[in-house]
Amino acid sequence: MIASRTRILSMFALVLGLTLLVCFTVPAEAAPQAAPVEQYKDTAKVMTHSFAAALGGALANVKNEKDRAALIRSFIAPVRFYADNSGYFYVYDSKCVNIAHAVQKDLQGKNLYDYKDTKGKYVIRALLEAAKKGGGFVDFYWVKPGSKAEAPKLGYVEPIPGTDYFIGTGVYLP
Repeated sequence: MIASRTRILSMFALVLGLTLLVCFTVPAEAAPQAAPVEQYKDTAKVMTHSFAAALGGALANVKNEKDRAALIRSFIAPVRFYADNSGYFYVYDSKCVNIAHAVQKDLQGKNLYDYKDTKGKYVIRALLEAAKKGGGFVDFYWVKPGSKAEAPKLGYVEPIPGTDYFIGTGVYLP
């Protein structure tokens, strides 16, 4: 058990190091509204890929679903990125049940298969389809942290290797 925890902490440290490296490639003074969206797309893709790989390895020997959910939640909870800290992760399973959400903890355990944004898009279904293709970008509307209204967002998702989960993040658009 101690070796397993050490391995998980080592993986977390590696991913956190990659996160910091990627975060500092985007100018600190730039917010998503001011910097080119392509920079934020690149950051979202690199970070999501890194965290998907790390979580896939960390979950390889964890068989109990409650333990898996707890590990995922603790892994993504502290992570924020972009200059305004609007970058965070979320994880869903293939049935569109939220496993973890770094910002909206009230979503954890809820099935969002039928959730539609203000424009009528089935957001989680669209994210699932992108993940099933190996990863991709999806545009949708979501409540930005600190706001009550939905804002346009460009999300990026990838499957977590060896699991029934996918992980995503995104950038809020102007």
